[in-house]
Amino acid sequence: MGPQQLGKILLFTALVLALVGGMLLIFGRAGVNVRLGSLPGDIRLHGEGWSCVVPITTSILLSLLLTILLSLIARFLR
Repeated sequence: MGPQQLGKILLFTALVLALVGGMLLIFGRAGVNVRLGSLPGDIRLHGEGWSCVVPITTSILLSLLLTILLSLIARFLR
């Protein structure tokens, strides 16, 4: 992988992160509550003085989104 190709990957990744960050800011100001980690299928355990969250559904959703995103990046660079 050459420096030009690595530069393209870094710029594309930064652009995607900036877009996601901007969307979260806009959603927050509009009153839309994006609550990752509390989807149906995520496990929450509480006890006296402790809590544990196992975000199974959130992990699967993020895995699918990242797989799609990385596939698009791979096709873009070919």
